[in-house]
Amino acid sequence: MIALSKKGSCSSPLCIALCAFGLVLLGDVSQAVPMDDQDYYLQEISNRDHYYSFPYPGEEFFPFTEQPGEEGPVHPAETEEHPGSKPSRKELKPKKSSKKGKSILETPPEKKKGEKNKRGNEVMPDGDSQIQSADEDIRGNCPPLGLETLKITDFQLHASTAKRYGLGAHRGRLNIQAGVNENDFYDGAWCAGRNDPYQWIEVDARRLTKFTGVITQGRNSLWSSNWVTSYRVLVSNDSHAWTAVRNESGDVIFEGNSEKEIPVLNMLPVPLVARYIRINPRSWFEEGSICMRLEILGCPLPDPNNYYHRRNEMTTTDNLDFKHHNYKEMRQLMKTVNKMCPNITRIYNIGKSHQGLKLYAVEISDNPGEHEVGEPEFRYIAGAHGNEVLGRELILLLMQFMCQEYLAGNPRIVHLIEDTRIHLLPSINPDGYDKAYKAGSELGGWSLGRWTQDGIDINNNFPDLNSLLWESEDQKKSKRKVPNHHIPIPDWYLSENATVAVETRAIIAWMEKIPFVLGGNLQGGELVVAYPYDMVRSMWKTQDYTPTPDDHVFRWLAYSYASTHRLMTDARRRACHTEDFQKEDGTVNGASWHTVAGSINDFSYLHTNCFELSIYVGCDKYPHESELPEEWENNRESLIVFMEQVHRGIKGIVKDVHGKAIPNAVISVEGVNHDVRTGADGDYWRLLNPGEYVVGVKAEGYTSATKTCEVGYDMGATQCDFTISKTNLARIKEIMKKFGKQPISTSIRRLRQRSRPWRQQR
Repeated sequence: MIALSKKGSCSSPLCIALCAFGLVLLGDVSQAVPMDDQDYYLQEISNRDHYYSFPYPGEEFFPFTEQPGEEGPVHPAETEEHPGSKPSRKELKPKKSSKKGKSILETPPEKKKGEKNKRGNEVMPDGDSQIQSADEDIRGNCPPLGLETLKITDFQLHASTAKRYGLGAHRGRLNIQAGVNENDFYDGAWCAGRNDPYQWIEVDARRLTKFTGVITQGRNSLWSSNWVTSYRVLVSNDSHAWTAVRNESGDVIFEGNSEKEIPVLNMLPVPLVARYIRINPRSWFEEGSICMRLEILGCPLPDPNNYYHRRNEMTTTDNLDFKHHNYKEMRQLMKTVNKMCPNITRIYNIGKSHQGLKLYAVEISDNPGEHEVGEPEFRYIAGAHGNEVLGRELILLLMQFMCQEYLAGNPRIVHLIEDTRIHLLPSINPDGYDKAYKAGSELGGWSLGRWTQDGIDINNNFPDLNSLLWESEDQKKSKRKVPNHHIPIPDWYLSENATVAVETRAIIAWMEKIPFVLGGNLQGGELVVAYPYDMVRSMWKTQDYTPTPDDHVFRWLAYSYASTHRLMTDARRRACHTEDFQKEDGTVNGASWHTVAGSINDFSYLHTNCFELSIYVGCDKYPHESELPEEWENNRESLIVFMEQVHRGIKGIVKDVHGKAIPNAVISVEGVNHDVRTGADGDYWRLLNPGEYVVGVKAEGYTSATKTCEVGYDMGATQCDFTISKTNLARIKEIMKKFGKQPISTSIRRLRQRSRPWRQQR
């Protein structure tokens, strides 16, 4: 029997030997399972140093300080366990890093044969080039890790302290927005619990990463001003021993922000390879506290043993031009698509911007340039806010994709193009985009480029027809009756003195010229589909569910996009900012979100036949171009499915008994207080959910008619034609008009006939 001490410890030599044997055996068992087959978290438990213990096959490992297993002297200035003494006043003063990034680390990695350590091209010993970014917006080698795009999860963000949960490390993401009501779970930054130089926020990249830069902002808040004015950067492989970025004079103190919204980029003097990176604020706004939002620039190093990243990597097989296109490049891309598919594409412009840039659109149809009777018209537009760039690039990718798939004979795309006239307008605010493009991805903040050159928000610059309709409905005895559709634009809006952007006027003219049936305007900064009404009916509320008469149709249209998006309906997805739209399956009524007067969605519904929705395609308004392939995969199926919805409901042609088309006839559906009208060729489309409907038609001078039309679940609109005849009154008016509005008398005609022979005899 093994002897134990009073405290239960093993004291005999035999016990000690058995314990040692058990530890050796445990080590052998842990090595028995291949690392490739172990779960990520099991790897973490079995070997905390996994990331540098298992280098890439055929690759020599170089860490940011020393080789694994080497034991060398660690200088106190380089490595920190936990700060135990207060820094001097001199240390707390902000210091600028050496100009042009000439400062170097005190212990730089040793250069090996065939290895370069330049910013633009770091090559490992096997000759494979490291991951590089072609995005000129970020003036470094590596793209953002993904704090703003949510690729970095909340579990990868840690901080020394936090004021409260709503200001925790998980809120320290670049451009994150706070709610109107502060002091809740959704605030606008990470804020330390204390204001001292020992606070930090840390990012766990979960794999070895070449860190190249840091972007910081202050706290987003309507009521307070908080930002960090200087900070240090430290890196680690195990989150215990930390190495600070240094130059000849000591730790580099990076200059932070001078206000709370404009992002500030600081490039590291030399790229550092590590798993963890920590930001340590050293000074902050005098009248505020330590609060910051940030993004980290870094290139993840290849690691086939990392199960977590193998499982979550996203790739695309589509051969498309994944990059950000300025105005000239966008125009060139359109020409390239048109040259590849001249029989199904046409480039045209709908007008000009404030600075004279043409608003180009691409039409995709089997007969481009003409409206075919019975064929619905669809539109995608983007860039109403110039800094919401993702929608612009998605439309450019969509036109490339449709051209390629049509040439490849994809039956789904061929059918869609042959039965639909599609219009793609990628940039309706090119002036605003130019501002955002010059600042670059991640550096434009939340609003640079949002408005037009003359400071107008296009998205909310349309006539407020909601108020006209609701006032008419509330005052039934009013002499001024407003129809429930095709409400005319008020005279004041058409005057030259009205505050209306030239881009808005161009869009309105385009909407009135083409009989669009369905449309989507792509926006950014959120991940949700918003449907009208966008304006609350009560003037005393700022948020209130305000449905249209076609609410069920709009909800289906919104869900058709959201449900086929890779992330919108994912219950595990983190909210972008403050709103969790999962309770509505990734959709929201615009007015219940925030009220907006004069939105493009409400105007389109009340002034034309077109049902328009706002599609918010990503949390990051201006993602790095390295994110574009994944964003395309997220949205590709949704973009196509939403276009296909234009073929739901009923369609038909209204003619008279002689087969002549009747334009401007009113098509009504029993139980739905919203009508549509026929086009110049007498054709119409009415979006409806599956069901049986009593459909009526009326036109000035014609008898009205009704019939029952059934909408099925299969794709394809139900044909519902009408033939109507003229009323007796209309026939009389037509005859009177033909004879100069003079009534014809039979007695006078007989007298004239009798007088003819008498005149001839004379």
